[in-house]
Amino acid sequence: MNHSDKVNAILFIRPDAQFLLSGDDLIWKDEIKSEPSEQEIIDAHKAYLEKLDNDQKLLSSKRAAVELKLAALGLEIDDLKVLGLA
Repeated sequence: MNHSDKVNAILFIRPDAQFLLSGDDLIWKDEIKSEPSEQEIIDAHKAYLEKLDNDQKLLSSKRAAVELKLAALGLEIDDLKVLGLA
């Protein structure tokens, strides 16, 4: 897991947490939220990637639904671009 992956994982389970990540060293600065364990960070990274994947699938599904609705109206995505809507 690279540096940004670890930061994203930590923020996924501890939003707005105060911490520093220097190399592999996690320096916890937050006095309110508990420091996650290494296993929590690994699990959070997996959950974060799953959420990104699910979000992308949902977006693709919504886009396909919009394209079908446009086609039913005799329109295409490019028609929306002309209007500045896409």
